[in-house]
Amino acid sequence: MESKHEAGLASGYTEADKHEDIKVLHGMGYAQELERRMSRFSNFAISFSIICILSGGINSLGQATSGAGGGAIGIGWPVGVALSGLFALALAQISSAYPTAGGLYHWGSILGNRFTGWLSAWLNLLGLITVLGAINVGTFYFFFGAFGPIFGIEDTLTHRVVFVAALTGAQAAINHFGIGLTAKLTDFSGYLIFAAAVALTLVLLASADSYEFSRLWTFANYTGTEGASSVWPTAVSGFMAFSVGLLLPIYTITGYDASAHTSEETTKAAHSVPSGMVSSVLWSGIFGWLFLSAFILMVPNMDDAAKQGWNVFFWGMDAQVNPVVKNILYVAIFISQFLCGLATVTSASRMLFAFSRDGGIPGASAALAKVSKAHRVPVASIWVSSLLSVIFVWFTSAITIAGTPAYSIVVSCTVIFLFLSFVVPIALGLFTIGGKKWPAMGPWNMGIATYKVVAVLAIFAMAFMFFIGIQPPNDWALEITVGFVLVSIVIWFAFENRRFQGPPIGDMVAKRQAAIRAAEAAVGETGS
Repeated sequence: MESKHEAGLASGYTEADKHEDIKVLHGMGYAQELERRMSRFSNFAISFSIICILSGGINSLGQATSGAGGGAIGIGWPVGVALSGLFALALAQISSAYPTAGGLYHWGSILGNRFTGWLSAWLNLLGLITVLGAINVGTFYFFFGAFGPIFGIEDTLTHRVVFVAALTGAQAAINHFGIGLTAKLTDFSGYLIFAAAVALTLVLLASADSYEFSRLWTFANYTGTEGASSVWPTAVSGFMAFSVGLLLPIYTITGYDASAHTSEETTKAAHSVPSGMVSSVLWSGIFGWLFLSAFILMVPNMDDAAKQGWNVFFWGMDAQVNPVVKNILYVAIFISQFLCGLATVTSASRMLFAFSRDGGIPGASAALAKVSKAHRVPVASIWVSSLLSVIFVWFTSAITIAGTPAYSIVVSCTVIFLFLSFVVPIALGLFTIGGKKWPAMGPWNMGIATYKVVAVLAIFAMAFMFFIGIQPPNDWALEITVGFVLVSIVIWFAFENRRFQGPPIGDMVAKRQAAIRAAEAAVGETGS
């Protein structure tokens, strides 16, 4: 009869596989405190769920339709996906060599130094917490647009914050009870997003009056015009309308670093994690393009669509789709968006846990790095990251900067922070791959020459994305981003340079073996 321990292993995952995963983790100086329950599909599904084309693809649709029109989807979506995909490819290569929770922080440290790791951690952590708030605010507005009148929900600060707090609390509670439950739900989310995207595509095509395929490569410039001004307050050039419209796919196709953050809970992580990153981007790009293109073909005409601003999705659905079918799709989309937030809580909490494990959070690291013996998850990090995201939504929604809600300004910085945290280890890898700091590629191997090409392209993509990310009406993003980096440098040299030791490297790894055994014994880990 198989033991309880053996029964807990994922299908096809042997004791030898688990021993090898733990050996790699020990070699980087960390204990197997979290529980390895996630299969390769689960690792893919958590990134696919955070990307969630049914969240960003719908809630940010006005960025394209009120800017450059149909061409912003037909051509702009693949271009934006390709730009984001460069980062996924480069990070996948690094993750195969260093599969740890909070990967970006660890990679920034081991490929650079304590400062680059520390900066990567704060950029990524700030990005994850704010993007969690942004995802759940987007879910609130989707629910408000789809079902608001039925439930008496109004677009007020109180309703928004209470809704987001309840949503985030439920997501944190599910995460609290272990990676097994979370993985089952994100697995379901992966299938649901596929099914709902296909169903939505077919319904949109069936509801179209005609098929003007030329819309998909026809560009217009609606910026600053009636209705479109709610998205684009001032008129810009056609090229700039297309360029800034790329923020729709770029904002949507992010979050694939979740595969890395759950490395220590994933079976055969050196193989599964890079595969999860790249495949989540690929399939999100394909299915996102299909349903968004179908939407462009369905709307009565592009001029009227541009006038709807951020409300374009609901306007198109109300105008063309059968009400019963529409509401069934809305329920599926809402569930997908909720599970998107659920996966983001997982990602943010693992990043906070990993950074705290090495003393990254002054005064709170010990508590945030503690793993529950009962559930094998970092409970404190789950609840703290969730609470911070709700506080972020409440505080930034309540104040304005130069007449613009602070929430809108900070959210525009979110993706900049995330991609900056991506590009730091990628750039470091460009100079260290094949050398002392990165002597060997992982089993997922694109080759050193190919990695260098991808890394250079990702750096150029980052420069372009930063440029379009600070354009009006998001021009305050420049001051916030530069201010954050400058403050970080001051804090580092004034305080953290003396205090923060970074991850274990070199001789420190050997010295931690006793602590590793004690940490694993404390949570009942017997696989090492």
